[in-house]
Amino acid sequence: MSRAINRAIKFHPLAAGVMLACGASFTHADPALEEVTVTAQKREQSLQEVPVAVTAIGEASLIENGITDMTDIQKLSPNTTLQVSRGTNSTLTAFIRGIGQQDPLWGYEPGVGIYIDDVYVARPQGAVMDVFDVERIEVLRGPQGTLYGKNTIGGAVKYVTKKMTGDTEVSIGSAIGSYNQRDFKIKASTGLTENLNIGAAIASFNRDGFGENVITGDDQYDKDILAMRVSLEYSPSDDIFVRFAADNTADDSASKHGHRFNPGINGEAVLDSVYDTESNLPADNSVETSGMSLSAEWQVSESITLKSVTASREGETETVIDFDSVSTPSFDVPAIYDDEQFTQEFQLVWQGESSDLVSGIYYYDGTASGSYDAVLAPSTVAVSGSVDTESLSAYAHYNWQFADQWNLNLGGRYTRDEKEADVYNAVLLGLGSDFSHGKYYGDTAESTLFQVRTDYTNSNTWSEFTPRIGLDYQVNEDAMLYASYSSGFKSGGFDMRGVETANPLTREGYAPETVDTVELGWKLDALNNRLRLNGALFRADYTDMQLTTQRILDDGTTAGDVLNAGKSRIQGIELEASLAITDNLTANANLGWVDAEFIEFMSGGEDIADTRDMQNTPDTTAMMQLNWAIPAAGGEVVVVPSVSYRSDTQIFETPGILDQDAYTLVDLTATYYSANGDWQLGLVGKNLTDKEYRIAGYDFGTVFQTGFYGAPRTIALTGSYNF
Repeated sequence: MSRAINRAIKFHPLAAGVMLACGASFTHADPALEEVTVTAQKREQSLQEVPVAVTAIGEASLIENGITDMTDIQKLSPNTTLQVSRGTNSTLTAFIRGIGQQDPLWGYEPGVGIYIDDVYVARPQGAVMDVFDVERIEVLRGPQGTLYGKNTIGGAVKYVTKKMTGDTEVSIGSAIGSYNQRDFKIKASTGLTENLNIGAAIASFNRDGFGENVITGDDQYDKDILAMRVSLEYSPSDDIFVRFAADNTADDSASKHGHRFNPGINGEAVLDSVYDTESNLPADNSVETSGMSLSAEWQVSESITLKSVTASREGETETVIDFDSVSTPSFDVPAIYDDEQFTQEFQLVWQGESSDLVSGIYYYDGTASGSYDAVLAPSTVAVSGSVDTESLSAYAHYNWQFADQWNLNLGGRYTRDEKEADVYNAVLLGLGSDFSHGKYYGDTAESTLFQVRTDYTNSNTWSEFTPRIGLDYQVNEDAMLYASYSSGFKSGGFDMRGVETANPLTREGYAPETVDTVELGWKLDALNNRLRLNGALFRADYTDMQLTTQRILDDGTTAGDVLNAGKSRIQGIELEASLAITDNLTANANLGWVDAEFIEFMSGGEDIADTRDMQNTPDTTAMMQLNWAIPAAGGEVVVVPSVSYRSDTQIFETPGILDQDAYTLVDLTATYYSANGDWQLGLVGKNLTDKEYRIAGYDFGTVFQTGFYGAPRTIALTGSYNF
C-alpha cells in the first residue's frame, strides 16, 4: 500500500462528491485508509472509537504538509486558531471554537491547554514549538475539563513524542530556503542494555528576517532557535515502563515590532513593507524554556494500570516591544517574564469486560512573575508583580457498555485553586525603571517616582466541579454516533496591570469563567474504508467571561482592567474527511463553521454586546488538499497541493483597522522517499501567492495602531537521512 494512503488526514465530503461527479474511478485494488491511534481520553484508542472531536496529525503527515511549528496545525483542524502572539516570536495565541487567550501577560490563564507528553505547559511563552522528534500532534476541540482540568475550556493541543525501539537509530535532517533559511536536526537513540534505551535530539532553526529596522539594519521577523531533548526509557519487564525526559529551547530571534497604519507621533511616514520598522529599541530578545519529567507506568494486572507523571518546567523571557514603531521612545515596553511550575499526576486505569475507568489526582504548584516599563516619554509606567498558584484536583471518567451497541460515559473533576498575587504599578518621571535604564536608555538615564497607583498583596481561593455525561451508539462496525454534555472553567486571578487608583476593585481579582457545551457527533468509515467522515455539531454557553480592556487615562498613561463582564453563545459545525480515490491518490479536507455571539458585554454599567464581536474567531475555516504518491526512480514522490481558507477575523472584540479580511493560502509540497526508506528529499512551498495577512496587533487609538503579519511566500529544500 502506498505512502499516500498511510498518510491520510481528513477530507471534506463535498470534495468527494465533486470527484465522483467528475468521473474519478477506483481502479486500484482495495485502497483503504489506515487506522489512527489517539490518546485523547488518556489511553490508546482508535480515532473512530473516541466520542470527542479530535484531529490527529502523524509524523508522515507533518512532513508532507511541510509543518515546521505548532502554528501550521491550524490549517488541519477546523475552528482552530494557533498564531504567534503580537510582538513576539514564540509566544502562542491559541483559540478553539472561539475560546482562548490573547493577552500573554504573566499570571493570566489560557483557554486552550498545551501538553508535551501529558505534561501541562502553563504559560504561552515558548509554546510555538518547532516540530521535531514527534510521533503525532492531537487537537482536542471543546471543553476537556474532566480529564485535562482547568484552562482547557476551548480544547487542548497535545505534542506526543516517540518511544524508542531499542535499536541503534540515527537520523540527520536539514533545510535551506527563502530568506537564508538554514535548519538542521539530528536525533539518535540506542539500547544501552536489553531494558534501557537512551535517545537525544537537537535542532537548530535559523532564518534572516522578512524585514528590517530601517534605522539600525537589524532583522525583523527572523528566526534563531536552538532546541534539544534527551530521554531515557527503562522497561525491567513487560509490565513496567519508565521514561525520563528533559528539554530546552532557546529563542534568540530579534525583537519584533509592528507595522504602523498611520504616520508616527512625530510625523514619520508609514513604511512600505509591513515587516519593516524604525524602532529606537535594540534587537535583543531572549526566550528560554526548559523542563524535566519522569513518567512511570505499571500494568498491575490485565485490568489495572497505574501511572505517575512528575514534571517541572520553567521559562525566562527578556524582550522589548515598540508600540509606536518610531525612532523615539514615544511608547516603548521593555519587559521580563519569569515562570516556573511543578506538577504531579497519579492515575489509575481499570479495564473490565463491559466498562472501564480512568481516574486520578493532579497537583500543580507554579509561580509566574514579571516586570515591564511602559515608556511614554518623558514618563514611565512601571508594572511588576507575581502570582503563586497551588491547585489540587481529583477526577474520574467511567465508560459503561450497557448494551451491545450502547455506551454511557460519566465523568467529573473537582478542582481547588489558591492564588496569591503581588501587584505594583507606579508612574515615574524619566525613561525606564531600574531594570531597563542601562540596557535600553543608557547608563546615565534616571527616573524618579511620581505616583504609586497600585501596591497590594492579596489572595483568593476558587473551587469548581466540571462534569461530563455522554452517550454513544455503535451503529455498526464502521459508524458511531455520540452525544455529550461537558463543562470546563478557566481559573480566576488578579489583574497584573490593574490601576487601583482608577479601579479600587482591582485588588479583589476576577472570578473563573465557565463554559457548558452540548455536542452531537459521528465517526464514519464507508466505501470499504476508502471514505472517512467525522463531524460534530456543538453549542456552548460561555459565562463570566474574563474580558481584558485597555484605556488611556487623563494623564496620558495606560490602564488595563480584567472583568467578568461577558456572556456569549457559541454554536457551529465541524467536518473532517479523507477519501482514498486510488491506491496512490487521497483527497483530504476539513470545514469549520462557528456562530459566536456576545449575549452580554458590560462596560461602565452599560451592556454594549451589540457593538462587540468575538476575537480570533473566523466564522469559517476550511482546507482542501490532495495527497498523490507517484513511483519514481525506484522510490516514491508524494505531492501535496493544499488550499486553506479563513474568513474575516476580528483581532479584538471591538471592530477596527486591525481586523483581517478573508484570505486563502496556497501551499505545495513534494517529498521523495527512497526505495529502502533510508533517505528523503522534499520541496516545500508556503503561501505561494504571497498573500499579505495580519495575525495580531495593538490598538491604542489612531496614534498607536500596529499590526503583525504572517509569513510571506517561502520555498525550502528539505532532506533527511536515516543511518
